[in-house]
Amino acid sequence: MTTSEQIHQCATSIREKLNDDIPDVAVILGSGLGDFVNAMNIEDQIPYDQISHFPKPGVSGHAGTLLKGTINGRSILCLQGRVHSYEGQEPKYMTTPLRALKLAGIKTLVITSAVGSLRESMPPGSLMMVTDHINMSGVSPLAGPNDDAFGVRFPDMTEAYPVANREILIEAAKAADITLHEGVFCMVRGPHFETPAEIRAFQILGADVVGMSMVPEVILANHCGLNVAAVAMVTNLGAGMTEGRLTHDETLSEGAKAAGNMAKLLGEFLPKV
Repeated sequence: MTTSEQIHQCATSIREKLNDDIPDVAVILGSGLGDFVNAMNIEDQIPYDQISHFPKPGVSGHAGTLLKGTINGRSILCLQGRVHSYEGQEPKYMTTPLRALKLAGIKTLVITSAVGSLRESMPPGSLMMVTDHINMSGVSPLAGPNDDAFGVRFPDMTEAYPVANREILIEAAKAADITLHEGVFCMVRGPHFETPAEIRAFQILGADVVGMSMVPEVILANHCGLNVAAVAMVTNLGAGMTEGRLTHDETLSEGAKAAGNMAKLLGEFLPKV
């Protein structure tokens, strides 16, 4: 079976399980943000393994469930968890689910991710609107033959994070009385945390946070014409910026603390896109 056939089967599976009632906005939740769903009025939930060709995440903090519901009256789909390149997936690991969502009717994709901060002024618990990214992972989800049905061979990434959505996010943060930082996301493949020397290098390059996801999804979304907004949630300071050692447990615990603010922010943002 070709990748294109898998994508179409996945889209059909999503539509069938949701009775062809597909919202035009989807939200991808990062590590520790599972509690975001507490702010939703959930109408339906489908485990990923019940959706044809939908990859199931293998990392704690990623439930692997597609939710349909509303937040502040806005109907959305919510991807409770994602797969990562460091799990051994090929660079195209998010191609099928995102292109299937596009075929199913999604027009806007809101992406969240747990990250390490490269700025002491942006401590754990902070939210950062992503304005641009640096891909240090060494991989692209568009590598290999191009599917012209979804986008051009060489897509432009000048405005990967549209200014219009960023302006709405800023207004949403003001309405929710939340401090919203902004900056550049640096992606590494992982799964190991970065060294202090790498953190210093990324700071010199102009990055403000570092994480192990989001960027492949942004590339795929831009390629197939989805409207993108992205918010990173700081769970720790980068290696060498504090005395302690970094752990995934810290990522989950700090993510849980910030989930409430993320819910407030997106609750204000989503009805406006």
